Amino acid sequence: MRALAQYVMRGPLQAGGVAALATAIPYLSWIGAAVVGLVVLRLGPVQGLNIGLWALLPALGWAWFGNEPSVIAVLLLVYLMAAVLRGTVSWERSLLAGSALGLVIGLLLPSLFSDMLAAVTDAFLEIYQWAYPDMAAQLGEDFRPAVRSMVNGLMPGTYLGMAVAVIMLSRYWQAALYNPGGFRREFHGFRLSRGVAAVCVLLLLVAPMAGINPLLLGWVAGLPLLVAGIALVHGVVGLKKASNLWLVAFYALLVVQGFTISLLLMLLAIVDSWLDIRRRIRPAGPAE
Repeated sequence: MRALAQYVMRGPLQAGGVAALATAIPYLSWIGAAVVGLVVLRLGPVQGLNIGLWALLPALGWAWFGNEPSVIAVLLLVYLMAAVLRGTVSWERSLLAGSALGLVIGLLLPSLFSDMLAAVTDAFLEIYQWAYPDMAAQLGEDFRPAVRSMVNGLMPGTYLGMAVAVIMLSRYWQAALYNPGGFRREFHGFRLSRGVAAVCVLLLLVAPMAGINPLLLGWVAGLPLLVAGIALVHGVVGLKKASNLWLVAFYALLVVQGFTISLLLMLLAIVDSWLDIRRRIRPAGPAE
């Protein structure tokens, strides 16, 4: 991956070519978005826009001809978050910008890509009817609207989550090339401010009454808390100089018990915004 980052930073032709080619290939579009994010972080939004236009062409093709909006959605989210991160050097503001655009994408998606959402809804219906026949029979006519509402919130939320992962890859590439260890220090120290954490909690609480898809609003408000919680875990492991096996176990548990662990991480992020847990932890000494 570092070799790829070095190659794309040789010049606009290399960066634009890799961004366009990767975006055009199924399941590799995230690499194209990561290249755009790297260029924005290193050279600025204007140079990033020049490279982004190369990636935008195949992304528009996916959306127009393939009825697949994920490619262009992730590309736009990564560009915005990278531009904000470069301008402010603040992960908090970058994530908030991504969440705001993610909300807009989520509100527009049912109107612009209703056929795609209907196809995904049908696929989920088949799965649920096979796995939970009693629940499907009990809900009756309300079953399809409930699944459609879930899909309408899940799809843009997934795009936002993917974009956050990609912008982190871009930042990692930038640090590996120009500031070794910088991303690690930056991520280990990331925590939300009290005000932002409070707003995220408020949005999560009012989601069922806001008139907006609750799952969509949950993604938008919950993702900054989740990222802050994950950063807290990394920061504590780093301070204690513990084995990376702790992080392996943590991510394995996150995969197996995703919902429960995610809620716990968000709660830890809220507490950390007020108490600054890392500041209260004694770093491991040489003897440890």
